[in-house]
Amino acid sequence: ASVGDGYIGKGIRPALTLLSGKFYNYDFEKLLPMACSVELMHTATLVHDDAIDKSSVRRGHATINKLFGSDVAILMGDYLFSRAGEFVADTKNPRAIKLFSHTLGIISSGEINQYLSQFNIDQTFEDYVQRISGKTASLFALATETGGILSGAPEPAIDGLREYGMKMGIAFQIVDDILDFTSDQATLGKPVGSDLSQGTLTLPSMLLLKKYPDNNPVRAIFEEKGVNKPEKIKEAIVLLRQSGIVDECYRIAHDYCDRACAALDVLPSGSTSQEALRGLAAFVTARKD
Repeated sequence: ASVGDGYIGKGIRPALTLLSGKFYNYDFEKLLPMACSVELMHTATLVHDDAIDKSSVRRGHATINKLFGSDVAILMGDYLFSRAGEFVADTKNPRAIKLFSHTLGIISSGEINQYLSQFNIDQTFEDYVQRISGKTASLFALATETGGILSGAPEPAIDGLREYGMKMGIAFQIVDDILDFTSDQATLGKPVGSDLSQGTLTLPSMLLLKKYPDNNPVRAIFEEKGVNKPEKIKEAIVLLRQSGIVDECYRIAHDYCDRACAALDVLPSGSTSQEALRGLAAFVTARKD
């Protein structure tokens, strides 16, 4: 296996760019470098995440951080960001280039906010949505919005594609956060409960705290800053799986996907691209890894 294998995902973000560019003037020569740029940006964020979180495994493979150390991982992430910038420049579209830079700033701010909120149990649902919008959903929105921009879509259509990408990205991250509790390491490709061990308060944890305000293992993990975390994480996972909270989280993710699909109504109807984008929304809430 090569070093990059652990960072190769499902390719959903470049697919969003290509599909979003099919509603109007489909220009593959511009859309392809943009799709590559989006995926490289995503991969760069994963490499940096693993360095910050000191993660040793991703998608079942050793991370760059594990193999070469955090210094090399940060430099590799920087290199991937630079290559992503070169690809977006190949579109020769100033608006797409500016949006790329703007999104990079949003993602960086999102990462900083996540770091500053570690082990902070006093977060609202609105705080959570804002955090994952910056950290995850903004990249989905970049993928879909630039697809519209590069195909010469009218402004209402570009707005609809941006909204679709943002709501899809929020749903995607909610499902990610669910799987951190419900999956297993072999399927997930990383340790289960890693969000809790890093002090990241996600939607399942929030609902668990709300349902069981007293003697809650999540509260213990956060108040003790991860001390004795393996035992408490196991308790939290067991409690969540038997609580009915998983179904509630999936309902919220479905709601965001429904809102994403509703944003597509401003686009030309009856196209295979629109059906494909709706199909991707269904895929997001059916994910098991």
